Parts: sequence; C-alpha cells; structure tokens
Amino acid sequence: MSDASPFIAHNGFTLPVQGLGTYGFRGEAGADAVRSGIESGYRLIDSAFNYENEGAVGWGISGAAVDRAELIVTSKLAGRHHGREKALDAIEESRFRLGAEAIDLFLIHWPLPRQDSYVEAWQALIEARERGLVHQIGVSNFLPEHLERIEDATGVRPVVNQIELHPRYPQEEALAYHRARGIITEAWSPLGRAGEVLEDPVITTIAAARGITPAQTVLAWHAARGVVAIPKAASAEHQAQNLAAAQVRLSRDDVDAITALGESDGRLWGADPATHEEF
Repeated sequence: MSDASPFIAHNGFTLPVQGLGTYGFRGEAGADAVRSGIESGYRLIDSAFNYENEGAVGWGISGAAVDRAELIVTSKLAGRHHGREKALDAIEESRFRLGAEAIDLFLIHWPLPRQDSYVEAWQALIEARERGLVHQIGVSNFLPEHLERIEDATGVRPVVNQIELHPRYPQEEALAYHRARGIITEAWSPLGRAGEVLEDPVITTIAAARGITPAQTVLAWHAARGVVAIPKAASAEHQAQNLAAAQVRLSRDDVDAITALGESDGRLWGADPATHEEF
C-alpha cells in the first residue's frame, strides 16, 4: 500500500493516488486479477455496470486477504438507467453483483446530454446515498456545464469526476476547474495508447534518467498533477510496478514536458461528452 498522500474532495472524502481499473476483467481470471491487485496493495477498485464484470470484481474482493472495510469499490450507472426508478433498481443490482451492503463510490458513467436526463439520474444517486445504498457519489465524463447544472438543480456537488486524461490529452482546463471546486479528478485510460505514449522520447528519457519504467513515469505525472490514475493491470508484477509509481517524485520540468505532449484532438476514440451516447 502506498503511503503517498491521498487526494481530498470538498466534503473530506479521500482517494488514494492510484486505483485498479477492471475493464475487460471477467470470469475467474478477472476475479483473480482483482484479488491479486488488492493483495498487491490496491485499495481503490473501479468497475461499472456496463463493464459486465461486477460479479467477477465482487468475487475477487471476497477472496482477497484484506479487510473489506479498507477498500473503496466504485461502480457506474449506465445511460439506459438514467430515469429515477431505473437508476435505483440498477444501483441495487450493482450492490447484489458486487456482494456489497453499500457501494463505496457510485458514478454516473456518461451525461448523455442529448437524452437530457442526467439531472434526474443525479437526483437518484442522491436518494440512493440518503437510503444508504451508496456512500459517496460522483460522475464520469462530465463537462463543466454538466457539473454546474446538477449542482444548481440539487445543491449537491460530486466528489469525483472520472475523465479521459493521459499525456496526449492532459485536460488542463478540466483539471483546474475540478481543483477550484474540490472535485477529485480520476483518469481513465491514464496511459493513453500505451504502445505509442510509452515509447515517446520525452517519456523514455525521463524514465531512463530516474531508473523507472515509462509506465511508472506517466503514472507519477498523474500523481504530480493531483490526478487519481486508474490503470488496468492483470498480473501481480505489473500491479506492483504501477503502485510503486506513487513513490516517484518528478520535477516540475518533467511534469511540464509530459504535459506538453498534449494534442488538440488527443482523445483515444473521439468520445466527446457533449455528444457521446453510451447506453
């Protein structure tokens, strides 16, 4: 377990500097990867209804030799469940799949603004929190206008916004917006297109100078910017390597050089939250 300082939301909720991504972890192998990740030191586990793996994640959690109370388990609401009743039913289903009395952190997966029911979905998450079905609530892939709208409508600010963020898409404006409002930023696909990003000369030069791997360099860049990275790693070796990045301290010049790799159209697959539909 890393002793690096956790990140703190506006309400005092804290997250470790790194979590375990589980997209694609399914079946027994997926459960084993989750168990291995927890026993390697991960305390934040990220899943979603649409990943179709909450059962495997729950099974891996139950088999890990770690007290469940130490973990923060995340799931997310699918777009087809944005209506109040559908949302509450889906949250219950996620609880059952995960084998949890309550889900530690629950997010709206995408805003789907053309559908325009994300405010109702947010109201359902607030109700779920009040009923004890979830402990903390947040969002994923929300733009500032979406964040402002749900807070204006309910008076409740998310503790987390999980967004696409990596060296090719550093999201400086979104990160500054979140910081100013005490919203923790989580990065999905934090390594971007790993084969390309991890071979970039800027990153390999920094890695070589510090005696670390390119992946550790990128994960340390996230931590230096106050971002919770959610990398996916199935093997205990890679999990331990990733976690070790929390102890790496990059210089300001290193951080700026990696941030400068950003591109105006750096998204991995063009999913713009202003238009993307994912049900």
